[in-house]
Amino acid sequence: MPEVNPEDVKWHKGIIANPNCSTIIANVALKPIFDLAGIKRVVVSTYQAVSGAGREGIEELEAQMKAMANGEEVVSEVFPYQIASNLIPRIDVFQEGDYTKEEWKMVKETRKIFHVPDMAITATTVRVPVFRSHSESINIETQRKVSVAEVKEAFSKAPGVKVIDDPAKDQYPMPFYTSDTDEVYVGRIREDYSIANGLNIWVVGDQIRKGAATNAVQIAELLL
Repeated sequence: MPEVNPEDVKWHKGIIANPNCSTIIANVALKPIFDLAGIKRVVVSTYQAVSGAGREGIEELEAQMKAMANGEEVVSEVFPYQIASNLIPRIDVFQEGDYTKEEWKMVKETRKIFHVPDMAITATTVRVPVFRSHSESINIETQRKVSVAEVKEAFSKAPGVKVIDDPAKDQYPMPFYTSDTDEVYVGRIREDYSIANGLNIWVVGDQIRKGAATNAVQIAELLL
């Protein structure tokens, strides 16, 4: 990831793989905090658009929405359950510890990207009836205490990050407004009062652009 571990590009052996799209979006947002105060623990819940399952996912949500509006039978073929007007808290197959493959990807890839093999991180991945852009609620426990102002300043200087965070004006990132862009958007930045060094952030990114294509282009640019 060019914003997080560009130095690792020199270790490639002919193939460089893109991380999982949800991992990319989370890690772009985690990097400024990691550099500012260190990270002790991460708890992430994702809200992933149907386009993450390909064109078929988009078409199924469209068809189900039309069927519901017309009072017709809703058919589910791509997803295990109806996705229209619903949430499905399972992406990919279940694996060890009843975590899904998608959740383990986020854990393992984040540890690898940050070079912290024992980083405490847990994830819950959820499919939501949104066409494009993944959203993530991330709770972070830092190594040292930092203020919200310090965190916002770090985000403002971070490459690939755009802050949308003005509670007084009811402004925060949303997938409808952030789709078809390359940035990772961060908002709802606030202290977690339940622990000594806790932070909560809300992160949104286009998983087709930054979560895949844009990141691949950025990697190629590093090699030029």
